[in-house]
Amino acid sequence: MAYSLVAGVDEVGRGCIAGPVVAAAVILNPDCEISGLTDSKKLTAKRRAYLAGQIKAKALCWSVGRAEASEIDRINILQASLLAMVRALSGLDITPEWVMVDGSYYPPVLIPGETVIKGDLLIPCISAASILAKVARDNEMSFIHGIYPGYHFDSHKGYPTKKHLEHIQTLGLLPIHRRSFAPVKQVLAIS
Repeated sequence: MAYSLVAGVDEVGRGCIAGPVVAAAVILNPDCEISGLTDSKKLTAKRRAYLAGQIKAKALCWSVGRAEASEIDRINILQASLLAMVRALSGLDITPEWVMVDGSYYPPVLIPGETVIKGDLLIPCISAASILAKVARDNEMSFIHGIYPGYHFDSHKGYPTKKHLEHIQTLGLLPIHRRSFAPVKQVLAIS
């Protein structure tokens, strides 16, 4: 059965040790093709930003949802990722008939749909969601860098790089650090 209102959903930031996990939901307009949609990780930051603008301008609707570090610590990263997806879907102005989610976990919503492994690479509406989620999260981490420049969030975006872990040991933890994640727990144990 072919559906005309299909929402693509993807999240970004599961592997980070700081900041939110961010999900996006996108219903593309079949009459407004956007060329170049693919997995956001395969695009340069400049290309992602350009495509994010195209998606926002041409999609039938789009929404971004999130779960904060404190929620991640309380309910775990998988449940927080699904919560961010629920929030993204509930923010759509149009209720989709079908939902296609990147990966193998489907959020607890009443809308029918499916999961697609590597969907961000294969399905345009999921690619669009991947791009919006990545751009939204990266922009937020760059903003946070302006508040806490010593942590260099503009370069590592909250992922557990060697430099990020060194900054935590030197400068301490921030409220946006995920205290339930092993690298952060190790820093807490040392200090």
